[in-house]
Amino acid sequence: MRELHIKMLAGVFIVAGVLSWAGARLWSAVGTLPSVPLAAPVVLALIAVVLLATALSLRARLKAQRDRRPGAKGVDPLMAARAVVFGQASALVAALVAGMYGGTGVFLLESLDIPARRDQAIYAGFSVLAGIAVIAAAFFLEKVCKLPEDDDHNAGTAPAA
Repeated sequence: MRELHIKMLAGVFIVAGVLSWAGARLWSAVGTLPSVPLAAPVVLALIAVVLLATALSLRARLKAQRDRRPGAKGVDPLMAARAVVFGQASALVAALVAGMYGGTGVFLLESLDIPARRDQAIYAGFSVLAGIAVIAAAFFLEKVCKLPEDDDHNAGTAPAA
């Protein structure tokens, strides 16, 4: 399984942001701009909480398993892999959504004197922050579930002459 790369997530964020900003400019020139829903930052924040709770639970269970505590509940490797895949997918979607709302928010900064647009800009800003929280929680979950490096993986092989 490949690890998340911040460069790829940043690229998705920037491309989505630029396209969203351009789309918002075009849409505003043609008519009214679609609104940023209040549910956007709430849903992203809930996903971040779920990812963080999963990571903390897995970390505690793995620590109990490593310490060989009696009655410690082990971690199913398939469940840990599914959690990591969920975290990676959530991070990709969060980067896309945060970029989209970030681009819209940047466009809305031009018209903060209109109360409705100011509220939309605030919702967009909170969506970006919640998207960043999802990405951070996904990285933490991935770190918790990462297997330790096998130091003697190449110990039996001799260098090619």
